[in-house]
Amino acid sequence: MHFTEVSSRNYEAITLVDGAIDIMMDLEPGFPSQWVRLQLDKLVQDAEAALMTETNPHLRLEGLIRLFYHEWGFCGDRNQYYAAENAYLDKVLERRKGIPVSLGAVLMYVAQHLELPVSGVAFPTQYILRVDWPDAPVQFINPFDGEFVSQQTLGSWLKGHKGPLAPWRDSYLTPTSHTDVLARWLTVLKSALLREEQYADALRCSDLALLLRPGDPHEIRDRGYIYQQLECSHAAAMDYSYFIEQCPEDPAAELLKLQVKVLNAQAPVLH
Repeated sequence: MHFTEVSSRNYEAITLVDGAIDIMMDLEPGFPSQWVRLQLDKLVQDAEAALMTETNPHLRLEGLIRLFYHEWGFCGDRNQYYAAENAYLDKVLERRKGIPVSLGAVLMYVAQHLELPVSGVAFPTQYILRVDWPDAPVQFINPFDGEFVSQQTLGSWLKGHKGPLAPWRDSYLTPTSHTDVLARWLTVLKSALLREEQYADALRCSDLALLLRPGDPHEIRDRGYIYQQLECSHAAAMDYSYFIEQCPEDPAAELLKLQVKVLNAQAPVLH
């Protein structure tokens, strides 16, 4: 798939994992998509075989969580949380380690094949899974460790993330579109690549995220930083200027104004 096709693709019509595979094929020409699909299909087949006699959907979900985290050994990477390999699907399936969005996407893929009512939520602190039972209250799962989390716990996470006065919004728990989750996934991967100083790869992530969320000022600000690291002063100054124009009240705006002056002074003069 080419970059130009990303913005026109209907990611809501496919699974989140399929969308992620498409995105990663675009990021990495050598991405082993066929191997990834084979591994996912094997997980589904193994889950169906292990749970074929369990007809109660609640127990079926508990059985799947036990399989995923205990028998198959998937877990959150606590030692290298911000490593880029935790966001690449092939590495997650190979290492059985990841971050909430990558682990959650794989778990949700298997759950939906088992006809369990699981969807994904881009909660402000991290990606979580939501289970909408027809006969019981909604449940939430932390895909980092497979634990069920209460709304009270989620409220504590929010206060830890945004401060003790952070207002609660019910919209924080509504299922998130695949397009928005993929854009956030790319942002996480981009941040990891920046830490690893892989600026060219980070730039591809940023460009892809902007096709999913055109004009996002924070993404454009981040792209400006990448351009600055790649010594593309003019492009960096343009992106910073866009952010300043769109978010004049942001605390970063004043600092970026100084950066723009420095970058414009560095930009080559064409005669």
